[in-house]
Amino acid sequence: MQQKQIIVIGAGIVGVSTALWLQRDGHQVTLLDAEGPAARASWGNAGLLAATAYLPVTGPGLLAKAPAMLLDPNQPLFLRWSYLPRLLPWLVPFLRNANARDTARIAAGLVPMVADTLDEHLALSAGTPAARYVVPCDYVYVYDHRKDFEKEAFGWGIRRQHGLEWQEMDQPALAAFDPFFAHGPKFAVRAGGHGRISDPGAYVQALAAHFQAQGGVVLRGQAEGFAITQGRVQGVRVAGETLACDAAVITAGAWSGQICRSLGYRPNLEAERGYHIELWGASAMPRVPSMVVSGKFVATPMEGRLRLAGVVELGGLEAGPSEAPFALLKRELARNMPGLRWDKMTQWMGHRPSTPDSLPVVGALPNVQGVWAGFGHQHVGLTAGPKTGRLLAQLIAGRRPNIDLAPYDPARFG
Repeated sequence: MQQKQIIVIGAGIVGVSTALWLQRDGHQVTLLDAEGPAARASWGNAGLLAATAYLPVTGPGLLAKAPAMLLDPNQPLFLRWSYLPRLLPWLVPFLRNANARDTARIAAGLVPMVADTLDEHLALSAGTPAARYVVPCDYVYVYDHRKDFEKEAFGWGIRRQHGLEWQEMDQPALAAFDPFFAHGPKFAVRAGGHGRISDPGAYVQALAAHFQAQGGVVLRGQAEGFAITQGRVQGVRVAGETLACDAAVITAGAWSGQICRSLGYRPNLEAERGYHIELWGASAMPRVPSMVVSGKFVATPMEGRLRLAGVVELGGLEAGPSEAPFALLKRELARNMPGLRWDKMTQWMGHRPSTPDSLPVVGALPNVQGVWAGFGHQHVGLTAGPKTGRLLAQLIAGRRPNIDLAPYDPARFG
């Protein structure tokens, strides 16, 4: 195979995974990021390898419920109203997918990206210092009552169609499995084949350090554009200079749309602003990552702290954090974990790159040769990052991946 000079733009989990798989194929790879590895969403995610996270937010009934949710501070959906005019070109097709048929279609598209996430992370990190952060485990959905689980029969039916098996636990069984939930919730569902990352930021940074130790180049800088000759990429412009390359890969998360537009390609990409709070020195930890369904947040045990992550805010890339999502997480913490104590609380907001059809953009850009895309993973960036990187490495090498890539085709936009 011919060795290529390849620049990967964006050093989150998708970009670092892509760089590593390309390096293992024998290419000379430069990893370029404005802030360095794991500086954004890859630092602040829930830390969950979510093998069952193929149900989009746009489930049936969202269109009817969304207005009331936006006006209720106790619902995990927020909107910066001043941003609404800019949001509409993304929001209208997003809501158009809020039906049973499109939910099933999107789930079918996401399954190949997420179902084997644990194996993909184990393969990516094998033989590297980052391997210690990958922890195989179950995943638990915690419900106030069984009836709340039964209300989600449509989604669980889709999971069953895609081969998921789970264990249902009443309150005594849940308490026996995890004493953290001995009081309060009366029902839970336990699914195997998942995993967690014990420190997401340190994990991605360790992968990037291994890439660099193996001869890869890590640069801090902003991609400002591309050098194109006769329709093919020749380089990436950074700080007034051009870095020569045979191929470039755009894996810059929520900032990927801005970079693509310099090539005349306009993906319909928005930033879903995600929030987390962390409890350092928590007096107790859940045994495994747990979705507290009533509060719509995931509680993940991490090194030295418990991370509570969730909430969606639509408000673009430019505004700072809002206080209301943090306040909601704190109220849900008090309601669901009243006996918990901690030494220090910290909080974070970041940007999830989201398409209106909830499917990532993976493949060759349609209007220029040698530029590839790997972004738009919405809530499953950490989960699907290694798989995306492997697929992009295969495509750049001219190998045929063993899954259908049509759902992720960049040509569906622009």
